[in-house]
Amino acid sequence: MAADALSDVLKTVRLTGAAFFDVVCKAPWVAEQPTREMVLPKILPGAEHLIAYHVVTEGRCFANIIGEEPIALEAGEVIVFTKGDPHVMSSSPGMRADPVAAEAIAAIAAGRLPFFVNYGGDGPISTKAVCGFLACDAQPFNPLLDNLPPVIKVGDPRGGDAGWLGQFIRVARMESADKRAGGESILARLSELMFIEVVRRHLEALPPEQAGWLAGLRDPFVGKALSLMHASPARDWTIEELGKDVGLSRSVLAERFADLVGMPPMQYLAKWRMQIASGLLSGGNVNIATVAAEIGYASEAAFSRAFKKMVGVPPSAWRRRPGPDVSRPTS
Repeated sequence: MAADALSDVLKTVRLTGAAFFDVVCKAPWVAEQPTREMVLPKILPGAEHLIAYHVVTEGRCFANIIGEEPIALEAGEVIVFTKGDPHVMSSSPGMRADPVAAEAIAAIAAGRLPFFVNYGGDGPISTKAVCGFLACDAQPFNPLLDNLPPVIKVGDPRGGDAGWLGQFIRVARMESADKRAGGESILARLSELMFIEVVRRHLEALPPEQAGWLAGLRDPFVGKALSLMHASPARDWTIEELGKDVGLSRSVLAERFADLVGMPPMQYLAKWRMQIASGLLSGGNVNIATVAAEIGYASEAAFSRAFKKMVGVPPSAWRRRPGPDVSRPTS
């Protein structure tokens, strides 16, 4: 049975909702997020990659990566900064502020979720938003992150969104306002669902000529080949077998796959096997020989050589790397 490659990647790279902010803004207002290197250790120590998002629940505002053009946002829209780049949220385009101090982020994060933040003066409220962070693994191979643009904006400012995104906005608004027991866990899971929905909408909106891993998912032949490899990563696949299963010749599949995904099918499979192995090793409870067998290597020695060549360190060294601390950071 073919696997859902997008779901498989999201599961394997351990996408996690990390922190949430209930934001009320009174014009004029501006807030600037510092670099991910400053934020991530305070929000989720040990995690590799930071994704920031802002859900506008009332009013309107502007957002932009530092140095790039502002993007207008209205209630019902979501903006996701997929690389965690420093960015500005403001009541008017072109505004700047001192970045929020990492110590302030840690102090806020020590409280009960969602964290309440107030920007601006004493005037009327111009914007309300639910903002937050997600974390995930970036190494050794995350094909999704490698193929997402730095900024994605989706949503329906007219309030007619009946899908997952609209539901997320409505429930996030309710959970932030009511602060009921269990709200932290609900917002964590909802933010993960929201991100998946954002990625799906981005995928559906890709132009026909678009290349990349996401475009490969959408292609009926390459997408099926990806799904087959994700469903059985330990199988001793050949391009001939993949081509037969998807309905293309060996040469046509190889060319089509490389054109869309940017690498040959067997190279992709090798990279994905190492991503699976890295997760198993990070768990700390499985010996290296078992990991090798799990991803299709006949011997521990062969796996260790391949892992070091592709990842840069031997499996034993990777296992000793600190993992994300899922407990609440203190300061």
